[in-house]
Amino acid sequence: MILFAQTAYAQNTAPPATVSPLFNLVFIFGTIAIIYFIAIRPQRKRQKEHAELVASLSKGDEVITNSGILGKVVGLNDNYIVLNVYQNVDLKFQRFHVHAVLPKGTLKSIES
Repeated sequence: MILFAQTAYAQNTAPPATVSPLFNLVFIFGTIAIIYFIAIRPQRKRQKEHAELVASLSKGDEVITNSGILGKVVGLNDNYIVLNVYQNVDLKFQRFHVHAVLPKGTLKSIES
């Protein structure tokens, strides 16, 4: 008498269903295409738009940085910008930290 083992019965001897290799390729390429259109393409578009924004900065632009600091551009070079954030207070930032260019007069409307 065997206490812990049960009798094993043979299963159906039909061969398992096979999947076409073509289906596997279509599935893999479909998955890659979905990932590209959902994740990679929009990110590249945002990077391109941000690079154009940073390249188009000029003196006098009113900007907001990624850290939320508002200021007016008073100096530029290849990698850095100088923002005037208050009377006689200038801060230097890397150019790519600019989040957006604000409409002219935004800083004056906020101060008052």
